[in-house]
Amino acid sequence: MTNSNQPDTSIAGRMEAAGGQMTFFEHLAELRKRIINSLYAIGIGAFIGVAIAKYAIVVVTNPIIKALQSAKLDAHLFYTHPVGYLNTYITLGVYIGIVLASPVVLYQIWLFVAPALYKHERKAVTGFVFSTVFLFLVGIAFGYFVTLPAILKFLVSFQGTAGPIKPMITVNEYFDLVLMILLILGLVFELPILIFFLSLFGIVTPKFLWNNSKYAILIISVVAAIVTPTPDAWTMLIFMVPMIGLYFLGIAVSWVVIRRKEKRLAAEAAGTTS
Repeated sequence: MTNSNQPDTSIAGRMEAAGGQMTFFEHLAELRKRIINSLYAIGIGAFIGVAIAKYAIVVVTNPIIKALQSAKLDAHLFYTHPVGYLNTYITLGVYIGIVLASPVVLYQIWLFVAPALYKHERKAVTGFVFSTVFLFLVGIAFGYFVTLPAILKFLVSFQGTAGPIKPMITVNEYFDLVLMILLILGLVFELPILIFFLSLFGIVTPKFLWNNSKYAILIISVVAAIVTPTPDAWTMLIFMVPMIGLYFLGIAVSWVVIRRKEKRLAAEAAGTTS
């Protein structure tokens, strides 16, 4: 016969596993700490990025140079302001710095979110940081090697048929286009991570995602039409196909998350009844 005044150790264990409660001001202090650490990391990364920007500029301008050469046009970029090239140089360095600092920034985000998670979920920090950075870099690589050449080929060939009118592409406008495409695709490739967190907090389930996949594809089509910088259907498909694939990959991720959560709850229920 058990003592009714004795505390339920299983419930206490689950409360301890879920992390301690923090006050509002403790959350603000923790957020401030994580933001400051992230800014330090970005500052150091930007310093390194500016130092290697002169090498990165050659890589970034390679697609447009090839597109201009294939269209038999003047394969040069121009700047129309005395500080135009310097602005591009520094901007590129800062973006490189953000990418270099992203593992530290993501780690700080995880440390801020971790107190709200169970103990076994907090141990997934390595997988979270690695997966997020990996998918972002895959998105950038896809944009650089697949999407960007297709877009530039269409734009340059279209301009090249304009008779006496020839393109004079400025380095600032080109870099704005490149950074927009690479950033969008880098963020799009984070879709499985977003679905992971939504599933982790019980907001979505794999059944919900699957049943609403047709609406998701419709939304993806609209988003692809908005973010595609060219009016041709081929470029729009280049944006759409990976987004749809990532959505269904997210369904698989959600299934794994929900299955593990159900197993954990079943094991806890079995422990309380024994």
